[in-house]
Amino acid sequence: MEDAKIIELYWQRNENAVAETDRKYGTYCHAISYNILKIHEDAEECVNDTYQHAWDSIPSERPGKFKIWLGIIVRNITIDLCRKNHAQKRYDGFHVLLSELDDCVPSSESIEHFADVKALSECINGWLAKLPPEDRNIFLRRYWYGEAVSAIGKSKGLSANAMTQKLFRMRSSLKRHLEKEGVMI
Repeated sequence: MEDAKIIELYWQRNENAVAETDRKYGTYCHAISYNILKIHEDAEECVNDTYQHAWDSIPSERPGKFKIWLGIIVRNITIDLCRKNHAQKRYDGFHVLLSELDDCVPSSESIEHFADVKALSECINGWLAKLPPEDRNIFLRRYWYGEAVSAIGKSKGLSANAMTQKLFRMRSSLKRHLEKEGVMI
């Protein structure tokens, strides 16, 4: 079913909207959540919370790119659950993933000195746009979708070690770009 028709089902408050969303994007949403949490049950809970959020939100807004909109929601819900359970020392993989970016993304204190978060986002998006499509895909698979380095490497015909080095070079490039743009790291 087309995204516009699914969104229209939400506007009509038709319960089939959730079933159609799950049919079309359930695997996508689950993959995003599972890549961060590494626990199927918790990922499934986050996906269900995503559908609830969509049900509650769509009557007041019409998302332009439904798939991306759902991806952002499930990722945010997943990160919130991860933070909530961090005190219990669960989901260490997510914290490892974020720690990889520590050297090239500004701390929250530095972001306050940068005019605003939107400008930082535009700066990062500008850097991503300059990357070759293959490198952009690798970077997003790792740092947006949370895929394992070994899985990305395998799909690209590289060892995990080679992929780790490639990601290191990309993070270094991002750091240089942000510093050139005046972002305090």
